[in-house]
Amino acid sequence: MTTVQQHQQQHNVSDDNGTPTVHSPVIIVGAGIAGMMLAILLQKANIPYDIYERAVEVKALGSALYFNATTARIFKQVGIYDELYSLGKDTTCIQIASERGIEYKMNFKDQLELFGSNGYIISRPMLYDVLRRQVPKERFHMGHKVVSVTQHDDNDEDRQGRKGGVTIEFQDGSAASGGILVGADGAYSVIRQNLYSHLKEKNLLPLSDDIPLPFSAICLVGQTASLDPEMYPYLKLEDCQFIRTLGDNKPYAWTYFTTKQNTICWMVIQYLDELTRLENDPFQNSEWGPEAVEKMSGKVRSFPILSGSERKLTVGDLIDWTPKELVSKVMLEEKVFSTWHHGRTVLIGDACHKLNPAGGSGANCAIHDAVALANRIYALPEKSTKAEIDRAFQAYKDERMPWVEASFNSSTMMKSMVQKGLKAMLMRFLSKNMPDWISRKILINMLYYQPQAAFLPLIDNLGSVEPAFQEGLYDTLPIVEARMKQQDKRHADDVTTCSTHTNTTSAV
Repeated sequence: MTTVQQHQQQHNVSDDNGTPTVHSPVIIVGAGIAGMMLAILLQKANIPYDIYERAVEVKALGSALYFNATTARIFKQVGIYDELYSLGKDTTCIQIASERGIEYKMNFKDQLELFGSNGYIISRPMLYDVLRRQVPKERFHMGHKVVSVTQHDDNDEDRQGRKGGVTIEFQDGSAASGGILVGADGAYSVIRQNLYSHLKEKNLLPLSDDIPLPFSAICLVGQTASLDPEMYPYLKLEDCQFIRTLGDNKPYAWTYFTTKQNTICWMVIQYLDELTRLENDPFQNSEWGPEAVEKMSGKVRSFPILSGSERKLTVGDLIDWTPKELVSKVMLEEKVFSTWHHGRTVLIGDACHKLNPAGGSGANCAIHDAVALANRIYALPEKSTKAEIDRAFQAYKDERMPWVEASFNSSTMMKSMVQKGLKAMLMRFLSKNMPDWISRKILINMLYYQPQAAFLPLIDNLGSVEPAFQEGLYDTLPIVEARMKQQDKRHADDVTTCSTHTNTTSAV
């Protein structure tokens, strides 16, 4: 155990009054997983913040998410791991199927020995509910659509008369100011669009970032109501039954998996060619209305699924078992942007990298971003200049980019396994016939990055594999230790002052 860890156990670091305000508050735009996780960490670090979300209310849309050792330690640090794990279902393999049945399995059975924790599936609404409860209600501002962003120079004053900072204006005419603006508002981020427009005017935007967000697939997604296990016997099994099916002679793949709440999470992906891409023009929006959902549902109803019984079921059964308001159609964009920040504005999650869900790493990457960024924000000096903040953001990007690119490549590989063509056939052959030692090595490379927050008590490694080096953690730990020493000194001075005052009073 390090000196800092020992000290952290003796002191509540999150209550450290010496934590810098960083020209409070930090403004987070977007209340998705990335924005929520950053808010939780800033709350723990005693750094003021506010979250602004354009939606009037949070909708319980989406299917389920897969978490593993890469998030276990940070979830333990913020005190939500046990609850999340109790709501989830262990996932030890992915079963790859054709329309005729299971062809082979991709095993993750060594996770507990290697990393000290198992991977598990949890429904997105349940995850979000847990995250939401960690953040005080007064920090949320729903129904706030951003229409403009202004970054102030260090000597300029914002609307509150504070020098420097950034101001955002909303559609209703209101505004908010702070020292840092975090764009956590998804693949079609307004904050990113505003930032890129500003950089383009100054000829500072790379050409690759000026290209529209590409998409090559659309997805119908939902989660059934709680079912009687007799209707779907796979629900009786302790482990999550995670099945990914490649359609026979059709540009579709469908995935479905069981949850601890006896629901089935499912998604049907259609891979697009030039014609079908035109038919599904996104119009700068990542969702379609009920008519589009109904149309796609009709096309995929007959696709077969496995249930653990002789009863023949189809995707249509999953659709019928799912409340209509919980079925949605979304685009599957894929891109890693090269510009993540400028001045006092920074991007996290889907706003700066959108991954295909085939790799199951989008939510994990968003959480990793929040951890890396929170460490850099904590380490900033009080009343930081724009240049200091920009350097911190560059360090955040430098730390995260290699891991994001690795996740992007992994997701692309997993996606190719359920596509058509020679490359896809080769990928499936290699996956099916891969030696155990290679599978183990791939698993280690995928899961040994396990970031932690420097300002919270560190979680010991419980696995046989040493976690990857985390630059932001080790850059921030000395600052944490220095601030704790300052806190100890202030406390000692206060005790001395109080004692002197008491003795003086007694003498009188």
